[in-house]
Amino acid sequence: MSHRNLLVALALCALLAAGVPFAAPAPAATMGPVTDPIGVVKIAPGDPITIAWWLVVTGPNEALGTDSRRGIEIAIDDVGGTLLGHPIKLIGEDSGCGAEGGQTAATKIAANADVIAAIGSSCSSEAVPGAPILWKAGIVTVSPSNTAPRLTDPNRGPDYDGYLRTAHNDKIQGAVAAAFARNALKKSRAATIHDGSPYAQGLANAFAENFKKMGGIVTSQEAISVGDTDMHPVLTRIATGKPDMIFFPIFVAEGGFISRQAKDVSGLAGVTLMGADGLFSPDFLKASGDSARGMYWSSPDLTPDALGPRYAGDFLPKYEKKYGQKPTGAFHPHGYDAAMIVFAAIKKVAKADGGTLYIGRKALRDALFATKGFKGLTGTITCNAYGDCADPHIAVYQSVSADPAKWDPGVDPKKVYPGKP
Repeated sequence: MSHRNLLVALALCALLAAGVPFAAPAPAATMGPVTDPIGVVKIAPGDPITIAWWLVVTGPNEALGTDSRRGIEIAIDDVGGTLLGHPIKLIGEDSGCGAEGGQTAATKIAANADVIAAIGSSCSSEAVPGAPILWKAGIVTVSPSNTAPRLTDPNRGPDYDGYLRTAHNDKIQGAVAAAFARNALKKSRAATIHDGSPYAQGLANAFAENFKKMGGIVTSQEAISVGDTDMHPVLTRIATGKPDMIFFPIFVAEGGFISRQAKDVSGLAGVTLMGADGLFSPDFLKASGDSARGMYWSSPDLTPDALGPRYAGDFLPKYEKKYGQKPTGAFHPHGYDAAMIVFAAIKKVAKADGGTLYIGRKALRDALFATKGFKGLTGTITCNAYGDCADPHIAVYQSVSADPAKWDPGVDPKKVYPGKP
């Protein structure tokens, strides 16, 4: 017996003597020319490469997921609808923008052995329960719009080893929003409102932390529940602190009630209102009416200054021709980029044998995490060890007309930070 094998044997004996059960590692899966520790997907000649989306496409936040899905669809168009000689099949599940919907959508996708990779979810609250379900089935997922810091935190745990995102981390967005409030608007007293979701709470906290670092006073950090309609109690509590702005990075329905009711509360008539990318949609203007006029949002920068001529000159015309309208949310280019890095990773790891394609699941995951210097619509994409891949460009916009029919990011609402309005 070699010295190494002797040490291994002695270590196993010590574990058994201590009562620690030993389970031999599962053998790696081998299929065709591919061996992979968690599984191999076989795609016969003529069969499709199946990609699944899990996004919110119904309800008050449907514009968020529909917009991202359209980015994915345009990416498929741009590669000719095929990959390595196989048609791309896109399937999807509505994830509802909540934990329960995310769990249900992920469970349905995980049960489909044909799915090579997933793109989603829309809301961070969906990803918290959903991403581990997918990864237990060996399905890697790339989100175009999850921004909660906890999802890519170094302590997130192995259940999220199959999770990445092309969206920014809200540690960045929170810092930009706070810098705008302090340096551009010269605000000194701010209150925040979140809805208990990982996204809203994480972004509100990031804003508050940075606002205080810059010498501002956070007068209160309040919480509402999803589904609340009467915001007067929480707004009345906020008014006692005499803030000069309220930052509420929540979603469409509840955000609409806050913007409408804030003007009714004594002491808040002149307060500045600011939301974030969860409210950056014409649907929010429909929910808010004229109360949204003049308010601000932090959101991905969708202007040519940030994204360049490829986005404005090529992608946007395709979007408007295909769907008959301008983008309805902020994360369509991130959906495009999520699809494109998935396609690139598949091309990198897939092995062909007699017309049949074999794709190792862990190999695909590893190839995605190894993405470096990828030229995407949103910038140069490089993924770190925890799945943050974005080249973040965050802007602040201000509503001009509050008319959903005039929605045109950069124009109405106009970009006011950074750079010239």
